[in-house]
Amino acid sequence: MNGGAHANQASTYRAAQVQPAEVMVGIPALNEADHIEPCLISLTDDDPWMQQVAIVVADGGSSDTTRKIVRRLTARLPNLRLIDNPERLQSAALNAIAAGAGPRHRYLVRCDAHAAYPPGYVRAVAESLALRPEAASVGTVMDAVGDGCFQRAAAWVVDTPLGSGNSAHRGGSTSGWIDHAHHAGFRLEWFRAIGGYDPAFPHNEDAELDHRLGLAGQKIWLDADIRLNYRMRPTMRKLGKQYWSYGRGRARTVLKHRLRPRLRQLFPVLAVLAIATSLGVGAIYPPALLLTASYVALMAAVSIAGALAMRSACGLWAGPAMGAMHLAWGAGFLRQVVLR
Repeated sequence: MNGGAHANQASTYRAAQVQPAEVMVGIPALNEADHIEPCLISLTDDDPWMQQVAIVVADGGSSDTTRKIVRRLTARLPNLRLIDNPERLQSAALNAIAAGAGPRHRYLVRCDAHAAYPPGYVRAVAESLALRPEAASVGTVMDAVGDGCFQRAAAWVVDTPLGSGNSAHRGGSTSGWIDHAHHAGFRLEWFRAIGGYDPAFPHNEDAELDHRLGLAGQKIWLDADIRLNYRMRPTMRKLGKQYWSYGRGRARTVLKHRLRPRLRQLFPVLAVLAIATSLGVGAIYPPALLLTASYVALMAAVSIAGALAMRSACGLWAGPAMGAMHLAWGAGFLRQVVLR
């Protein structure tokens, strides 16, 4: 993620007048030596308001110089603290950070060590919560970006209905009440009341927590005025690995709460099953291969659309990127169901 291109977002929310002592920033980290310093500097950025906000990095046992860098920065940022996260997962890290909040802390803002944030991000999230007492959580919008050909094509397709299934927090432009969004901020009283994240979840812990917030009668606000640039994975292999984990995480949530998957979540699963069946039966009944051919044709159409929309041959990677996301997500989902 890289939000440096966005303007100061806090100015929209000045009327809320949140005090720095009411806010805590939580950053899970594991081997983030290349990113942790730019992340922390982007959050503070010589902002007097942010220099009074408690910032806690929960390190999951980094084997690189992440911990050394954070300790060095505490000399410059006296509000910065490093704690251990022996369970290593992001879910456990945020729970540990929330458990260490003081009596004056009302809002927890979750940040990613792998990200650089736009000026005023933390204050904007906290003040968006303060303006809406009925909101237990605030989500923000992620705008996909990339540098190389593959990243740019993946960024284009992920923000289309075929890429993200019209998820409101993926490139959306409309604020409103939703069931789930990219996690940005929480009202600490409700984060604690429902038990925080489920520490057994290595992925999809955000959607699982949002479901429990809904069961508790609480509401989630998507603030489309607060945005982040989300940098896509640079290769097909890394993108597939990411979506495999996403699929497994969603299956954990579905199984834990006995949920019925939504249509946009079923599509990747059905695609995997259809292609596997098609290839398996095709040897003895060739017409079955039409299922696989249909999906290949869809990928080709998406590639052409991507090239036209981007006005670049780089857009031809859009179809393979979509395929990597769909098939890896669907396979990960099915794998988790089988393991269960």
